[in-house]
Amino acid sequence: MLDSERDYYELLGVPRDADAKTIKDAYHRLAMKWHPDRNPAADAEQHFKGIATAYAVLSDPKKRARYDARGFEGVAHFSPEDLFGGLDLGSVFGDLGFGFGPGGQSIFERFFSHDRAPPVRGRNLRVHLQLPLELIATGGTETLRFARPVECSKCHGYGTKSGSPPPSCPECHGAGHRVVTADTKQNKGGSVVIQRMEACTKCLGKGVLSDKPCRRCSGSGQIDEQETLKVTIPQGIEEGMVLRVPQHGLPGAAGAAPGDLHVVVSSLPDARFQRRGADLWRAQQLDVADAVLGTKVQVATLDSDVEVTIPPGTQPDEVVRMRGKGLPRFHAPGNGDLNLRIQVHIPEKLSTEQRRLYEQLRGGK
Repeated sequence: MLDSERDYYELLGVPRDADAKTIKDAYHRLAMKWHPDRNPAADAEQHFKGIATAYAVLSDPKKRARYDARGFEGVAHFSPEDLFGGLDLGSVFGDLGFGFGPGGQSIFERFFSHDRAPPVRGRNLRVHLQLPLELIATGGTETLRFARPVECSKCHGYGTKSGSPPPSCPECHGAGHRVVTADTKQNKGGSVVIQRMEACTKCLGKGVLSDKPCRRCSGSGQIDEQETLKVTIPQGIEEGMVLRVPQHGLPGAAGAAPGDLHVVVSSLPDARFQRRGADLWRAQQLDVADAVLGTKVQVATLDSDVEVTIPPGTQPDEVVRMRGKGLPRFHAPGNGDLNLRIQVHIPEKLSTEQRRLYEQLRGGK
């Protein structure tokens, strides 16, 4: 069982009615045992953090009361700063040289700072780019023009006239809400702790106090900007493939990196061909006589016209394959094929002579 799933009293090895000194002594003993600077075990840091969390809750009368009443749910809303902000964990180790890490980091900073939420990176932006088959065949560069919101340079993304972060709300400490706790007395002398979360009335749930908005972006922290990029198109790029352009997506929160730009590539419609992977397909129409007797036809490919021999007796919907005349295979040797699907044209109107000849053919069966 993970330490984060174990009862805090069990984790410290103390009874539920243990006094403050008993809890502190248990924490001191176990923390010295599992401190990663003293214990080389791979799971030492995990145990140390679990023990510290249990001590942070049980050493505070209010947090302990909430935990006793509702278990883990009673303290689930506390952030690492809420749990450890007023607790000097380092004092337990200071006399032995374990209170601070390299660079003067406190115990909290060393083992709990990475639990804080990192700056929110911008979301990725997706755009579509249609390319002619000729460019897909050769590869090269294509100019991409698109609009995207970027961080306002006037206010640095904060949306404020001053260009500085708006002040945090002193009422909710930037959370945007507050937890209201009430003890309800029961008939048999016990009590139930009831908690409810309410939006902060001072900042209206924003977590920051209102400030004069930036005139350039009207307080949004972002402006729309037209951008032009040169995108490298690899030879034979496949339909629907996505090209990633780092940090050209939507802007992040103030100070955070933007997201990436995802360019979804597809082929422009072409009256001559239909694309299926590296193969190209086209309908090739023949007269009845040419299908019966065979013929030679000029067929357009991506780079030139090629003469193709149609063998005698070619049937409707039969496929004549022109090997290697399709698109280059993506990251593979060779080209696909150009496939001609034969369509035999049946004349709707016949001249007198044509009718006579067809009648003659039919009678000669």
